[in-house]
Parts: sequence; C-alpha cells; structure tokens
Amino acid sequence: MAKIVARKTKTPVRRPWSKDDLRLLKGMARKEPLAKIAKSLKRTEGATRHKATLVGVSLRMTPKKRASAKKR
Repeated sequence: MAKIVARKTKTPVRRPWSKDDLRLLKGMARKEPLAKIAKSLKRTEGATRHKATLVGVSLRMTPKKRASAKKR
C-alpha cells in the first residue's frame, strides 16, 4: 500500500515596502502595465495593486490620444 505524503506549502515571504519600492511604484504607475510593475518590484500583481490602492495611486493606463478625424 502506497503511503500518502502531505506536501508542505510554502509560507509566503512578506517583505516590507521600502521608500525605493514606493518611488518606483509611483513612477511607473499610469505609464506601464501592472504586470511589468509587479515584476520589477518582485511582488505579485495582487500585492502591487493593493499597495497602490492604499497609497492612493491609480494604476489605470492613460489612454493614448486619438488622431482627430478630418472634417469634410
């Protein structure tokens, strides 16, 4: 009879947010997609989104300006 081995789950590593992390978050916000910001901070997208909300930073990308249609 095979023995069932319970896998240990990795405990999450919680790192405090440094001033440099916040500076990078605020600098990249609204310019870069969330995935790229999270990867550069070495954090999850959820953690990055949550911290941005707490700090009051919008992560919504600024819409690119549309070329105006010529009037006929």
